[in-house]
Amino acid sequence: MTAPPLALYVHFPWCVSKCPYCDFNSHALQGELPAARYVAALEADLEAQAPLVAGRPIVSVFFGGGTPSLFPPESIARVLARARGLFGFAPDVEVTLEANPGTIERGRFAGYRDAGVNRVSLGAQTFDASMLKTLGRIHSPQETRVAAEELHAAGLANFNLDLMYALPGQTPAAALADVEAALALAPAHVSHYQLTLEPGTVFAARPPALPDDDSAHTMLEACLERLSTHGYGRYEVSAYAREGRRCRHNLNYWEFGDYLGIGAGAHGKHGDADLQRITRTTRWREPRRYMSTAAQAPALREVEPPERPFEFMMNALRLTDGFVPALFEARTGLGWVVIEPTIQRLVARNLIERSALKCRPTRRGLAFLNELLLEFMPETRAGAAS
Repeated sequence: MTAPPLALYVHFPWCVSKCPYCDFNSHALQGELPAARYVAALEADLEAQAPLVAGRPIVSVFFGGGTPSLFPPESIARVLARARGLFGFAPDVEVTLEANPGTIERGRFAGYRDAGVNRVSLGAQTFDASMLKTLGRIHSPQETRVAAEELHAAGLANFNLDLMYALPGQTPAAALADVEAALALAPAHVSHYQLTLEPGTVFAARPPALPDDDSAHTMLEACLERLSTHGYGRYEVSAYAREGRRCRHNLNYWEFGDYLGIGAGAHGKHGDADLQRITRTTRWREPRRYMSTAAQAPALREVEPPERPFEFMMNALRLTDGFVPALFEARTGLGWVVIEPTIQRLVARNLIERSALKCRPTRRGLAFLNELLLEFMPETRAGAAS
């Protein structure tokens, strides 16, 4: 059995300030950035995890956060050099760096390019200045425009723009205006996702007035049409790309591929050659504790066979093209017969459509994705079978 592709996720936990909607493992920077110490910990983490996936090259790298662009290009270069030395990189490796427009100094994108970055994800969120303040963002719309110009000038035209919709008090016209402003910057990829109130965030504790579901749906449909008209195909619930510019790193997640996760709070997932075992790894979330333990092996949790259908579908059903049954079998180590009854029920409810080759969510299934996924929980499948 062929092992799935192996990706690398690198987490940087610090931001200038914590956004009120963010539930990621990110921390407002207090004092000086401990760049050298943190990068040394990342290198130690790579060495500690290398035995878990010995001999497998890395096909993509994603520097996420937090705000990785707080770190200088030299830091990124060091991590890439150590990863390349330990694992080897695929010839066409995709290397993405998340960047906040408010933390980019002039000329720095050229430095990241020289370090090995060939794709950037820019956190625009919105082009409404007052809304950016509401969201706790530290940048201005003009800083996003300048950052995009610098990306093009640095030869990094393969960049993504993050946009949010259904923001506090937002109208469909305002959401569409954000898409128009993004298109003017000629990104290769747009991530367009709805603001949700996540537990443990400031917005969850003090909820702002958000558009109702009907308004949010109207926004989505209008923005989807505009993006499609301009050549951005929707290939995942929240992802739109020009031809040939789909994010390979995220596709590996959505197709239940393997990935190493290094950095504070990072998660990973890998299987052995015959998928007798699929294991998830986790690292300590608190940055200081992470840095003091990075050289140790990560915490491990085995994904038991009854859990695997849900874990696979949680990713694969986000893809508008769906998946082939052979992929389910190859990535979970289970036979299709395990989920055939569930698939049949969901086809009958018009949540999944099935052709001779593929299964994929219907338009209704994408709109009710959480409900769809619950059908693959072990207890739900067991109850339906009894």
